[in-house]
Amino acid sequence: MSIQVAVIGAGLGGLAAAAALYARGLDVTVYERGGALREQGVGMHLGPNGTRLLERLGLGPRLAELAVRPDALEVRAFHNGATVAVQEMGEAWERQFGAPYLTVHRGDLHRMLAGLVPGERVRTGKELVRHEEGPDGVLLEFADGTTGRADVLVGADGVHSAVRRAVAGADAPVYSGNSALRGLVDAADVPSLDPGRMYMFAGPESRVLCYPVGAGRQFTYVVVTPSEEGDAESWTSAGDRADLDAVLTGWAPEVRELAAAAGEVRRWALYDRAPLERWSTSRVTLLGDAAHPMLPHHGQGANQAVEDGVALALCLARADEDARGVAEALERYESLRRPHTTRVQLGSRTGRPAPGAGGRPGGVKEAAADVGWILGHDVEAAFEEAFPTRPDTPLQAASDTPLQAASDTPLQAASDTPLQAASGTPLQAASDSADTLLSGAAA
Repeated sequence: MSIQVAVIGAGLGGLAAAAALYARGLDVTVYERGGALREQGVGMHLGPNGTRLLERLGLGPRLAELAVRPDALEVRAFHNGATVAVQEMGEAWERQFGAPYLTVHRGDLHRMLAGLVPGERVRTGKELVRHEEGPDGVLLEFADGTTGRADVLVGADGVHSAVRRAVAGADAPVYSGNSALRGLVDAADVPSLDPGRMYMFAGPESRVLCYPVGAGRQFTYVVVTPSEEGDAESWTSAGDRADLDAVLTGWAPEVRELAAAAGEVRRWALYDRAPLERWSTSRVTLLGDAAHPMLPHHGQGANQAVEDGVALALCLARADEDARGVAEALERYESLRRPHTTRVQLGSRTGRPAPGAGGRPGGVKEAAADVGWILGHDVEAAFEEAFPTRPDTPLQAASDTPLQAASDTPLQAASDTPLQAASGTPLQAASDSADTLLSGAAA
């Protein structure tokens, strides 16, 4: 008999955790409040720290088929599109960090993760309304009147997590002063942009990032711009095409071409939360946005959720099955993850665009931030270093009927080496930091 784990939420973090737990022999069930699996959003970035884990779960071939490994990031002037700097990525970053840096449609990744979890292990239409810890496990109560039981409860239910409120109490969202207008365009409709590259245009107050997804058939665009607080704390709210046009009036021809091709526009008000001082009890824990919602300027929301899920699976796979064993496993998980995610979460706040920064040399903070420690992180190696005990449980393949998910996403990214100007000198402009250049929507 193995430890029974209930995961609340079937987003990217919940499914990644379920896939990792199932692969290591844990008895996992995912409870999703929606009537079907569906992931909203546009594109997202997978740093090497996330990609290496997904490849180990067996998703390498599917990522190679549907994701894009950008060759480079081009930084361009917002007003005329002149190239200010080029940061080589692609093979160079794969060698540097030990895994590829990818861009992918969020829905594609969601379907990949769903395919790793047997269909009977995900139960939809299950909204958790209450849970109660006891000496022998956790009692779960759902809105439809049904109940369940587990040895461990995992809150992967996002920024508005009911499990988080029960574990850590209520807290207030912190508004960044910015929102992001996002969407997708067909690559064929923006012929001036190479679907093998990422692009960033830095304006006086706003910035535009676009990057390929869907095997290069589409571009995701993200326009980060100052806005008054008042929008809902959601990354799926409807946006207004008029707002997109207003922000980008007078920008480079490539940007106007992109705006003209835009269809549905989504608005994401950029909030985060203060880091938690604890996120676990003896039988309940959190992961992903439920544990550490962060701004997108390190592009690490989904990547950190994947790391959380793998780390939790490693800790529980080595745990004794009694109450003490479970509590110690959750303590190890939090001790491994919370200091790391707190550093990422707080660092993600530094990528906010400075008023008047623009894309001119010398007009922004002096140098690109070094976030190589994020991209180079291997959570499995960190676990082995922190807890060098018995060999890990062998992975088992996911069997049974794969789940079907839906589409869409936010963003991710970062950079280790300073951006190099076209002349080869370090870039001192066009963005607040390397994180800002690759800013995206965390999930």
